[in-house]
Amino acid sequence: MSSATSTRQAETVERLFAAGLDELRQVGHEALTIRSVALRAGVSSATAYTYLASKNRLFAELFWRHLAEMPADRTTGSRVERVQEAVRGLTTRIAEEPELAAAVTPALLGSDADVARLRLRIGAEFAARFEAALGDGAGAKDDDAVREALLLAFSGALLQAGMGLMTYDEMADRLAPVVAVIVREAMYRACRDE
Repeated sequence: MSSATSTRQAETVERLFAAGLDELRQVGHEALTIRSVALRAGVSSATAYTYLASKNRLFAELFWRHLAEMPADRTTGSRVERVQEAVRGLTTRIAEEPELAAAVTPALLGSDADVARLRLRIGAEFAARFEAALGDGAGAKDDDAVREALLLAFSGALLQAGMGLMTYDEMADRLAPVVAVIVREAMYRACRDE
């Protein structure tokens, strides 16, 4: 494959993702079709299906890209404050694109193999942000369990927000005390065990 071909393919993919986000914002996730995205991108449906096997793949990729473009969280303050800030940063970022947030929950719950790979990347992004927020410090020996608890709490809250049981803006406020309990318990155990 020539460099020109791969450059053209990359440009086509970028046009499709940009068109997909525009289409999602305009018509919502239920009305969006790969054909309508192709039309908006100025490519054939066959070309669009070459790169986007499904709407769910599109939504998961758009969500992953949206998260990956997010700036790093602050690294000052207590462990609790840093993790709470990481949660707030993630939920704020998700709330910035409400149509994407609405589309990604059902997409990530599906069984599509391409989506499964993206689901792992998205989960790894959440884990990396929690890891950075935890940093080094009290509770370090329990940090695997702390990260797991944070991921479970965060993903559960994401699911509840996706089901409409709370807004993404409310999610950060509701998770703040949960994060404090998780992180402080690990710090307490570390101090107790010394």
